[in-house]
Amino acid sequence: MNRIFGAKKTVPKPTLDDAISNLDTRISSLDVKLSKVNSELSVYQQKLSRMNEGPGKQALKQKALKLLRQRKLIEAQKDSLQTQSWNMEQASMTTTNLRNVMTTVDAMKEANKELKKQYGKINIDKIESIQDEMEDLLDMSSELQETMARSYALPDDVSEAELDAELEALGDEMAYDAEAEGVPSYMLEDGGGLPQFVDEPVQEDKEEIKEAA
Repeated sequence: MNRIFGAKKTVPKPTLDDAISNLDTRISSLDVKLSKVNSELSVYQQKLSRMNEGPGKQALKQKALKLLRQRKLIEAQKDSLQTQSWNMEQASMTTTNLRNVMTTVDAMKEANKELKKQYGKINIDKIESIQDEMEDLLDMSSELQETMARSYALPDDVSEAELDAELEALGDEMAYDAEAEGVPSYMLEDGGGLPQFVDEPVQEDKEEIKEAA
């Protein structure tokens, strides 16, 4: 059937933008008509200002009145078309805004689905268990560090008396070792004092000579 009668052509439906463009074209054509009527009225006004009263002037006034009525009709039609165009522009803006809102809503739905999918893979209990295990491991590490840094066989505290006794015993031990190695006793700290390199006082020498005599 389509081969005989031909396929039915589908005409696209006009959009708001198409309707607005059509109205703007009609408004522009009305502007041209108004300009022409205003030019003719200007000519009639100049002629009437120079004419005397009479039948000719009355006839010219009738033509001017006719043009004036025509201008008012054109202006009324233009105002109506401008109002329609404005309403359509508002409808177009509202439609565009609604489309943008719907696009945003669709994007939010997709994002919500993706978030649910991702969060569905997360187990909060497992995360808490991992956190607890991590905390236990850190505690074990701290205990291990403290254990490795521990000092062995050292007293916690040493009194001054014990310190003096240890130092005195150490000094005696050093003195004994020095004598055993042949160090003269006068070089020791308590080994009989230093040698007498300074002469005795003169008074004492005289007394010794008298006793000898």
